[in-house]
Amino acid sequence: MPWDSLGWQGRIFVGQGPSTEQLGRFAEGPVLEPIRIYGGLASSEDTEERAALAVEDLTRAGGFERENLVVVTTTGSGWVDPALVDSVEYLTGGDVATVAIQYSYLPSWISYLVDQSKAREAGRDLFDAVYDVWSKLPQDARPRLLVAGESLGSFGGETAFSGEYDLRNRTAGTVFAGPPNFNVLFREFSDHRDDGSPEIEPVFRDGRTVRFTNDPQAGIPPADSPWEGSRVLYLMHPSDPIVWWSPRLITREPDWIGEAPGRDVLEDMVWIPFVTFWQITADLPFSTGVPAGHGHKYSTEYVDAWAVVLQPSDVTTEDLDSLKSIVGEEE
Repeated sequence: MPWDSLGWQGRIFVGQGPSTEQLGRFAEGPVLEPIRIYGGLASSEDTEERAALAVEDLTRAGGFERENLVVVTTTGSGWVDPALVDSVEYLTGGDVATVAIQYSYLPSWISYLVDQSKAREAGRDLFDAVYDVWSKLPQDARPRLLVAGESLGSFGGETAFSGEYDLRNRTAGTVFAGPPNFNVLFREFSDHRDDGSPEIEPVFRDGRTVRFTNDPQAGIPPADSPWEGSRVLYLMHPSDPIVWWSPRLITREPDWIGEAPGRDVLEDMVWIPFVTFWQITADLPFSTGVPAGHGHKYSTEYVDAWAVVLQPSDVTTEDLDSLKSIVGEEE
């Protein structure tokens, strides 16, 4: 990928991130330089070809030879949250490659309205291109194949999969943060949640594959059920308007308002036809202008989320606390 074709967000993604010196200080041992691959809009006018070029670059860089391979779908502007990728790189000692492609220049809240199809194509085309190469490798020589996305990136990331079993069978783990309310799989898992579980933190089929959390450090329900095989984790703040915005708010009260409020939602929050819809709509452009851990601002939660999904054997609680300080300072 020519440097000039990456665009502003692509150059930031490829050019930044923790150095091997920083990784080594955290790991207290030998590390590798992480691989980051990005396909900008100028790389190709066609999403499928852009994905193919990114996979060619990933192959050239040795990404399929790493222990871990993360496929990320970007937000509408092409942005990849540094905390999402940095956390994986620290937890794996740099033995990871991350690949992403851009599909729009628009901020995500505008892309929700006009670029959903582009996000869908980008998520599906990139994962399919990666999976095509990955699936042909010997089983004992494949990296762990992971999927991630924030905001509209989670929407695009979902579209490569038909449901729970497809996520389980074709990935080694998934982290989706701040999923828009119209995400197909997110809605399927949430709408068909187990009886008695709240919409702000649903439990789907006893949490056998897919789980949800408002704060991974505080716990991921159901705590008493086994979580074997591939782990799919959704991060969602109760105060994140992107998670809860929906045209259905105009005429129907959602479960999350009728249930006990989330940790950062006012207890006197009520539903009023039309009014509640416009209140949450007005929140959308300002959803990231809040402290980390609230609204649509996900940060150190990625450390705990990836630790739960990757299950590194040599990382302690103290290590995670130290890493959250590092990631928080870099944000």
